[in-house]
Amino acid sequence: MLLPAGSGTNPFNSREGHMQRKEFFPIVLCSMFSLLVGASHARADEDCRYASRPAISFVEIQSLDLRTQQPLTVKGKLNVPVEKSRHGTCSQTRQGRPVVVILHGSAGVDSRGNFYARALNDRGIATLEIDMWEARGVTGVANRPSHPIFTYPDAFAALAFLSSYPGINPDRIGVLGFSWGGVVTMASATEAYATRFGGALRFKAHVAHYPVCYVYNNPYIPYSEFGGNASNPLTGAPILIQVGENDGYDDGAAPCVALKASLPAAEQDLVTVVTYEETYHAWDRLQVPVTAEDPFAHLGAGGTIQIKPSVDQAYRAQKKAVQFFAENL
Repeated sequence: MLLPAGSGTNPFNSREGHMQRKEFFPIVLCSMFSLLVGASHARADEDCRYASRPAISFVEIQSLDLRTQQPLTVKGKLNVPVEKSRHGTCSQTRQGRPVVVILHGSAGVDSRGNFYARALNDRGIATLEIDMWEARGVTGVANRPSHPIFTYPDAFAALAFLSSYPGINPDRIGVLGFSWGGVVTMASATEAYATRFGGALRFKAHVAHYPVCYVYNNPYIPYSEFGGNASNPLTGAPILIQVGENDGYDDGAAPCVALKASLPAAEQDLVTVVTYEETYHAWDRLQVPVTAEDPFAHLGAGGTIQIKPSVDQAYRAQKKAVQFFAENL
């Protein structure tokens, strides 16, 4: 309503204006509250949307240096998925969450760890990738330890660390290893090494990618006993072995198939071997192709191996590994 010029009447000073003011302020306050609540919810939704990535932390784990029998600090990257609850709040502490320990190959931590960690995290599975080389000042094949057994304690140190970590179910911990890490993964599935380095702790499921199968139960290679027929029975946890048809260490997939066949019938039921056609060692390392010299190559004859990525097969292997853990953890 427009007032006549010079009337001097102020609607907020009159009795009627006072009533209008009493009605007006609650409306304003309610509107402001709605805006604030809406903005708060928008921020919460935005925070949760961005929090769809995992909560990442960098941890230190106490392992054992077998050479010196002294404690060894191993560093790792822990990814814990963050979930949005039905109330719109974010949480990373769901009780009983499964987790997978990731073990790198001879070249050290590379793209493979994150490639599998992202997919596992998307399925609600936490991951811990440890750096076995940084702890020992290793730069690659040239100065790595003389045998994978020197890094077996690291896997079980990670298992012990996670077994007491908030929100993690100690009975739902798996392990995934590539090449050198795959050898460690295979050893962790046996009673002798699990007891020696883990005490009563056991991994629930094992995925070993191209774990150099010819070395197991090889009379020329120490610490290679694998399976009940070699006086080192398996723990009973399921094992998935994924290997390339053109693997340069095993010169194909046959040694992995033969290893499974050499086990007692009950242990054969625990092991699945998947072969990927036209793939080389570390085909799921989605980086530029390289070659490497390794004395363990070509069934122990030594020489050059090709490391060539295969994108389609890498995603197939990723899907297979994630599904295996989802079903067994």
